[in-house]
Amino acid sequence: MAGFSDGAPINQLPPIILLHGIFGYDRLKLGPITLNYFAGIGRAIGDRGHAILTPQVHPTASIARRAQQGRDAILPFLAGLGGQSSRAIIIAHSMGGLDARYMITHLGLAEHVGALVTIATPHRGSSLADFWFHHSAMKRIGLPVLAQLGLDVGAGADLTTAAMTRFNDQTPDSPQVRYFSISAACPSDRVPLPLQFGYRIIRRKEGDNDSMVSVSSAQWGEHLGTWPVHHLHAINRRFPIDGRCPIGDIAPMYLQILDRLAAG
Repeated sequence: MAGFSDGAPINQLPPIILLHGIFGYDRLKLGPITLNYFAGIGRAIGDRGHAILTPQVHPTASIARRAQQGRDAILPFLAGLGGQSSRAIIIAHSMGGLDARYMITHLGLAEHVGALVTIATPHRGSSLADFWFHHSAMKRIGLPVLAQLGLDVGAGADLTTAAMTRFNDQTPDSPQVRYFSISAACPSDRVPLPLQFGYRIIRRKEGDNDSMVSVSSAQWGEHLGTWPVHHLHAINRRFPIDGRCPIGDIAPMYLQILDRLAAG
């Protein structure tokens, strides 16, 4: 793989790290049913022969806390490959992309990573986060209640536009890593009802979006394009309304990313 081998055998496929977003998980067991965050995507990538890790990090904690947890899972995984693999490719959805940037810049992961691909990541924050964390009822009631319950909700505060301006100033890209991004957006008549509120908030402030992240906020490094899907369809979580979408299973789009990276 051009650009990722770092001395590894030319036919050695790089390991893939899949990082989940806010409220995410690696996999959930519901009786006999297993739900993977990246539905069908890890299997499609694994079928190509890549070693894959989807670390479980706190679903709602701060970027710094989630990044530390991610690093603590990734380094043993890479060490277990025996030092014969190429440098890893991280593919991160939503907030996972910010966790990855923090790990690379601040936690020493740059030497282990060849490329980071972020998908619908709010690199410049989200006006939806602004709405919730600047809303008077949330500030007066919601946050104190959550704190009393002992819940870590640092993620929401980190995703505001002001917080992300500070984050970007303090988290420069590493020259050792190639940065790519995918944005997502679909028209309002293809946004599922549970996601309509976020879509409208962001639309008024930032324009085209996927119901949680705008196209402009999602662009970082080399922008590889805008997928015509909503935020959850980007990880293969589909609703009946998605039958109108020109894309069904999103997994082939992830394989196209790997093909793009392999081409150099």
